[in-house]
Amino acid sequence: MQQSDNQDEQFTRQDVEIISKETLFQGFFRMVKYRFKHRLFEGGWSEPIEREMFERGHAAAMLPYDPIRDQVVIIEQIRVGAMEHQSPWQLEIVAGMIDQGEVAEDVVRREAVEEAGIEVGLLEKVTSYYPSSGGCSEMLDVFVGQVDASTAYGVHGLDYEGEDIRVHVMSRQQAYQWFIDGKFENGASIIALQWLELNHQRLKEEWNK
Repeated sequence: MQQSDNQDEQFTRQDVEIISKETLFQGFFRMVKYRFKHRLFEGGWSEPIEREMFERGHAAAMLPYDPIRDQVVIIEQIRVGAMEHQSPWQLEIVAGMIDQGEVAEDVVRREAVEEAGIEVGLLEKVTSYYPSSGGCSEMLDVFVGQVDASTAYGVHGLDYEGEDIRVHVMSRQQAYQWFIDGKFENGASIIALQWLELNHQRLKEEWNK
């Protein structure tokens, strides 16, 4: 292996040549196959590579946080991706797909009502990331939102989407302990809980003014 002359060089979309893109399956989501070449770190170009990719689009997720009570709202629902695991029911934060013409902030406000029956006040952006860029196109925007946790309870979800969502209200400390104990297996939820643990004091000061 040779050492690259420029360790700080940043490749961009211009350093990829898409040879072909084929739709393998079109349903609720889409599966495509790319054939492409890309520039190599040590110079030159790769041989043609074939990769299948799950096209899922852009989504948004939010951890509802009550800065007065120092509580969070967590939802629980069955997830097909965990169907073969010990329990297919997953603890998560509210989330939804961003439809054409929507912005992420509108999505998490809508999903908070649909999935937990709560209204959201102020929002703080945490990050944007690819949950599984090795084979999925999904980009996820993560937020923490200001809520009144005393209004969160019961079972929610849209019947026509087959949703059956249970609401849990707990202290921030309890939620973080559940994270430590491995009860959260959802990436966005883990990121949001870790971020809140680092930033809750600032949010209390700013959101309680």
